[in-house]
Amino acid sequence: MTIFVEGVHKRYGNKPALAGLDLEVPSGTVQAVLGPNGAGKTTAVRVMSTLLRPDAGTVRVAGHDARTDAAAVRSRIGLLGQHAALDEELDGRQNLEMFGRLHHLGARRAGQRADELLDRFGLADTGRKPVKQYSGGMRRRLDLAASLITDPEVLFLDEPTTGLDPRGRAEVWGAVRSLVGGGTTVLLTTQYLEEADQLADRIALVDGGRVAAEGTADELKSLVGADRIVVVLRDPDRLAEAAALLPDPVVTTDPPTLGFPVRDRMEGLALTLRALEGAGIEAADLAVRRPTLDEVFLHLTDGPDGPHGPGGPGGSGGSGGSGGAARAGRADRTEVSA
Repeated sequence: MTIFVEGVHKRYGNKPALAGLDLEVPSGTVQAVLGPNGAGKTTAVRVMSTLLRPDAGTVRVAGHDARTDAAAVRSRIGLLGQHAALDEELDGRQNLEMFGRLHHLGARRAGQRADELLDRFGLADTGRKPVKQYSGGMRRRLDLAASLITDPEVLFLDEPTTGLDPRGRAEVWGAVRSLVGGGTTVLLTTQYLEEADQLADRIALVDGGRVAAEGTADELKSLVGADRIVVVLRDPDRLAEAAALLPDPVVTTDPPTLGFPVRDRMEGLALTLRALEGAGIEAADLAVRRPTLDEVFLHLTDGPDGPHGPGGPGGSGGSGGSGGAARAGRADRTEVSA
């Protein structure tokens, strides 16, 4: 494992930020870490990147212990924080050269590396333009390039697309995919559930400083229910008649729709069409709806709709609540596999 975290604790005064965090990330993959505000995501990144010392537990990155061999870890990682660390008066190339010199590359090699990265991230034509004239997406790509100045084995991205518009996010996503294609291991924290769905090989949902659930996007979605067939009828007066033809339907009247769970999407669609056509009932729309990561997030975290929130079956509310599945250690957390 390129990243191995076991039983990590970190407190700020009397407040626990990490309470037994466990995480393993294989080489050449993207691991997303999701969680509500205050769940411990940024603290976890700071611990893994040696910016904070854990109070207890084991952290190994790229084969080195982050507590006892921090210098070796730092020489093998890159870190992109939530806020751009760029000099806006300098142009893109000058910024990258500066980072190269700070990493002791030497003037010639720093210049070569700057040119390589500007070209790699599609910024070659803007390298001589002051950063203050860059768009948000361009700035973030340049910041990402700066974090790669030493060609790290592991890259930590802490909410890399916060505040970007959809075009800027897409630019950063493309850059991340390119890095992973080249063998870089990426750990990504994000508030955008779509981002994790798009980029991550595996997703860890963190709540209260521990991993509440972990798996692929599809595996996590399966925790909140099966796929559903949703039928919109052209004639609302035939809603009850159509419902009698379908298994365990949930009926809504505005708009007139039927929904029911299925194990096999294609078979479910075919059976639905045959049943409606046989009764002469016309569907205006027919679709498969899959559970979303938003639903997983609400289902497993301590928000008001989560299992530990005031509306959930076992919660006392708030991220400081006690007990429950999302509070369990490695043995009890929800870990799903195909």
